[in-house]
Amino acid sequence: MLHRGHESTDGTDGGELAVPMAWLYAEYIADELLRTGDLMPPTSFEFRAGRDALALTVFLSDTDGELSGIRVISQLENWLSLTAYDQPWQHWVRERMAELTEQAGRSGTRSPDLALAADAWRWLEETELLAPDLDAVPGGGAVADEDDGPKVWTPAWRLGLPLGHLAIHLF
Repeated sequence: MLHRGHESTDGTDGGELAVPMAWLYAEYIADELLRTGDLMPPTSFEFRAGRDALALTVFLSDTDGELSGIRVISQLENWLSLTAYDQPWQHWVRERMAELTEQAGRSGTRSPDLALAADAWRWLEETELLAPDLDAVPGGGAVADEDDGPKVWTPAWRLGLPLGHLAIHLF
């Protein structure tokens, strides 16, 4: 296998290798935020849900394509507001994904970053995780052990989003 040394990172090099650097960097930031928070084991589905939700937030909020290590700290407040409980995060994700897909279609380029983001969003929407039912309190009292309380199947993004939000707070 020959190494040509001119592979593209943005998908514009005429069929050459396209490395999804923007998505990989967003995923790295999300992973670091969650690991720093030490909220769940990194091998759990909950961790993956939090990482994917945060990575989508980071990737889709980078409207100028200028995500860099220096800007991460300045973006924390923006990510907190996007992932807040009272915000329609899932609608924002759908809208941003549609915008980026339309832009890619108009320019005629295939974005490996967008493809990975779409895969993460699909997993977050279609995968359901068993989580404590925070809306149901048996007998009107507190549950001594959260493992004994009522559980409900919920889309992974509904569990991952608050986990990601908390990880940003703890950072």
